[in-house]
Amino acid sequence: MDGREALALAAGGARRALMVKLGVPVAALFMAFLILLGMFAGIGGKGASAAACGKPGQPADDGANGRGGDEMGGAGKELRKRQVENAKIIDQVAKDGKLPGRATLIALMTALAESELDNINKGDRDSLGLFQQQWSTGWGTKEQIMDPKYAAHMFFFGGDSGDPPGLTDYRWEGMSFNDAAQKVQRSGFPDAYGPKETQARSIAKEAGIDLERAGDNHPDQPGKSGNKPAQDGGSQKPDGGGSGNCNTTGNGTPAKPGEPFHDGASGWPAKVVNRRSTADAIAWAKAEAASHRANWYQQCLAFTSIAYGWNYSGTDFAIDHYTQIMPKDMRHDGDRNPPPGALMFWDTGHRAGHVAIYVGDGNIASNDIEGKGEIAIVPATAIETKWGAKYLGWSPPYYPNAG
Repeated sequence: MDGREALALAAGGARRALMVKLGVPVAALFMAFLILLGMFAGIGGKGASAAACGKPGQPADDGANGRGGDEMGGAGKELRKRQVENAKIIDQVAKDGKLPGRATLIALMTALAESELDNINKGDRDSLGLFQQQWSTGWGTKEQIMDPKYAAHMFFFGGDSGDPPGLTDYRWEGMSFNDAAQKVQRSGFPDAYGPKETQARSIAKEAGIDLERAGDNHPDQPGKSGNKPAQDGGSQKPDGGGSGNCNTTGNGTPAKPGEPFHDGASGWPAKVVNRRSTADAIAWAKAEAASHRANWYQQCLAFTSIAYGWNYSGTDFAIDHYTQIMPKDMRHDGDRNPPPGALMFWDTGHRAGHVAIYVGDGNIASNDIEGKGEIAIVPATAIETKWGAKYLGWSPPYYPNAG
């Protein structure tokens, strides 16, 4: 249990159970220990989370199942085992192709952002596998893409005709890790890869991969036409590999940025049931803001679910919670009149997006907007004006996969 979970338990229903089981004096001491543990976790931070944000101050990955980031990147033991094995395969392809360790690092970062470095047989549209390559746009057959060795080779070297291009078809050595990955993937979330560097290095270390290994940035590939990289970094084609463009705005008509938010009067549907009432969730969020504890770096969705009494949200990314998990009849696209307690969502340009709790009077409880990891009560317009984010809409506090 990390400090954040401990703090959540101290604030939630587990507190009452402890009082009964341990007795008031012992439980009080135990709760004090949990709170101190949460404070120390916020002060010291964790290396993976602290180094994961490509643009400081903006929220990123909430980790597996919305539990929040940690040194494992939110992965459980079984997923981590698969990640290590897949990393070894990717690195072997890089070594066989005489590529340096930096190329392996970029590939690991890419696969972590696209599939959690897990060889999944689903994805956006027809995307599949470790790198979410699309069989309809020349990356191979479905069976080939699901072969990690083949998928890694395509990421590094592309097609024999040069289309689709791989990493070595660009002058990637002069780019940031994030930008090099984006050149290949052409993702609708162009900043998704940089935040995965710390986790990628951790997996590489566990897998015994030498990321400092020397090699050739552009080795010759027998049978491939045009081995020289494009001088200008290559042209980007609209339908390449990667996760592609996602519909993140519902009806595609978000309201004008900067307009004030006002309290709405809508109630929640009957199936919206949480462990904490709306009023109590708002009070808890305000109390967390008043504490100034830095416990919530990059954990926007986890924060909202814990405010409503859950231990985790059950969804990896805030933007997915709105566009995929939330029923359409609960999504109020572009509506700037949320009722107090509503969840408000933004597209930040990062994979994860952002969510905050509307607390009324035009204000939200949000992490990372005033201080890294801290909750602050700020005008809801701040997400647009400070981060340049796109407001998507609001929904009831519905967590169908929470626990």
